[in-house]
Amino acid sequence: MRQLLFVTAMNLRNLRGRLWSSMVIVIGMAGVVGVFVSLLAMSDGFLRAVNHAGRADRAIVIRAGSEDETGSSITRDDVAVVTDAPGVKKALDGKPLASAEVVAMTDRRLRGSKTDANLTLRGISLRGLEVRPEIHLAEGRLFRPGLHEVIVGKSAQNIFAGLNIGDHLHIRDSRWEVVGVFSSDGDAHESEVFGDGETLLGVYHNTLYNSIVVRLESSSAFDVFRSFLINHPQLTVDVYRESEFRALQAKEINELLRFIAHFLGGVMAIGATLGALNTLYSAVSARSLEIAMLRAIGFGASGIVLSVFVEAIALSLVGGSIGALLAWLLYNGKAVDTKGGEFIQLVFHIDVTPLVVAQGMAGALMIGLVGGLLPAIRAAKLQVATALRAVV
Repeated sequence: MRQLLFVTAMNLRNLRGRLWSSMVIVIGMAGVVGVFVSLLAMSDGFLRAVNHAGRADRAIVIRAGSEDETGSSITRDDVAVVTDAPGVKKALDGKPLASAEVVAMTDRRLRGSKTDANLTLRGISLRGLEVRPEIHLAEGRLFRPGLHEVIVGKSAQNIFAGLNIGDHLHIRDSRWEVVGVFSSDGDAHESEVFGDGETLLGVYHNTLYNSIVVRLESSSAFDVFRSFLINHPQLTVDVYRESEFRALQAKEINELLRFIAHFLGGVMAIGATLGALNTLYSAVSARSLEIAMLRAIGFGASGIVLSVFVEAIALSLVGGSIGALLAWLLYNGKAVDTKGGEFIQLVFHIDVTPLVVAQGMAGALMIGLVGGLLPAIRAAKLQVATALRAVV
């Protein structure tokens, strides 16, 4: 142990003489961990925003076979059957806590940009706010039924231009005034704009809703509720727990983010490992006389081998720490917009959590171990006489 500590301390002190070659490992590791942590943080932030919008005691009903709300259609007769189904929670006035909703898209300019992106419009009734008790009015007032008024989510307001109170949205041939701003604990609904559902149907000259969201008496009431609707002869619907539905909607983009993180991180990790191998091989070659002399005066091979590993791990962890710090400084709390396309429209925040940083540092540790393996073996096999003769 004393030999290991002595040789390791000597190696680390000598790093100043190998500063530029050591920086190859540090910079490579910073790049790997920075990219990996940033993408994982983006994936986790996306899932957090989606999952927070789903509750176990809330269910969503859409037309059978529809992949999302915008591709679904629900008639008024269907709404009456769904809201009277067993398991639906009643409000204080005895009416069901259910909201037949309209979901549409409109283009809106992003803040500080000349680019437009899809903004989600959700037409609800005021009962729809009771269905979602996590929604709180942060500024202004609620929209009034029958009028062209909307309230906007805080995330949508932060990323889209012209969504302050008093601004206007142009939907089809109508002009809607922003009268309030709401928050909902940073979930997916904060990326949306809420207005009166019946008024929005009139603007689109439509009589069909896209979905029905209901509060259940309890999370255990879901099976009874679903069984009643699935077996009802008048209905052709799919019924999901809201948390399950949001997870299905998020699956595609989350898998893409995870794939990019692991694929790109893997490719960069290979490059960083090769860089570490090359640097540590050079370090072992440059220290061949030093290693031979240490062996000649009685130092064992194990202490020298472990010192090479310690050097590789130390440089990797320094680089990984720099990469994680840069990811946190550049991206933590940054708002990101999925911008529609085939994915659900969502504004979410990147959150560089300790768990994500730990995953990145674990990757840096593994690269350091792999990168130091072959140079350590070479150091262990170095023949004392051969090294001394080569110098002489």
